Amino acid sequence: MLFLFALTLTSCENDIEKVSLVTGKSKLPIESSTDMEILYSDSAKVKVKVNTPVMNRYDGENPYTELPKGVSVKFFDENLNVTSTLTSKYAIRKDNENIMEAKNDVVVVNEKGEKLNTEHLIWNERTHKIYSDKFVKITTPDKILFGNGFEANQDFTNYKIFNIKGTITIDKDEHTTNP
Repeated sequence: MLFLFALTLTSCENDIEKVSLVTGKSKLPIESSTDMEILYSDSAKVKVKVNTPVMNRYDGENPYTELPKGVSVKFFDENLNVTSTLTSKYAIRKDNENIMEAKNDVVVVNEKGEKLNTEHLIWNERTHKIYSDKFVKITTPDKILFGNGFEANQDFTNYKIFNIKGTITIDKDEHTTNP
């Protein structure tokens, strides 16, 4: 009897992934919050404000923060004026990389009223850049531009569109002469 008991103990295995498969439980967050507001500052000055209805943090080898109900981000200048906003219906932040991916109906608006629409955007918090390799639409007061990919500063005041399509109005310089 003692032999059978010892044999049973040595054959037990507690691999979390295998246990999760048997029990049907997926990875649970280490922290969950609702109606969150997060402020990012530099030298005691608020630079970014993030609001989300639901936030779930996960740990492990590659920790991440998931915002499954969407996100609203405001970027500020030194005088706390909003320079741009970013919204999406879903976001995930890779904590070790300081990168946030926004997905599903992503909209960025700058202080000039120029608007970017895309389905996928990456915000690199370290470089203060936003970019995408997906289809983008940029609407300004006098034109609508389309492209496959773009990159910009996080204030969305200086941007490049890749594989651009659309109507672009070019103002003639008064110093230019026609041949």
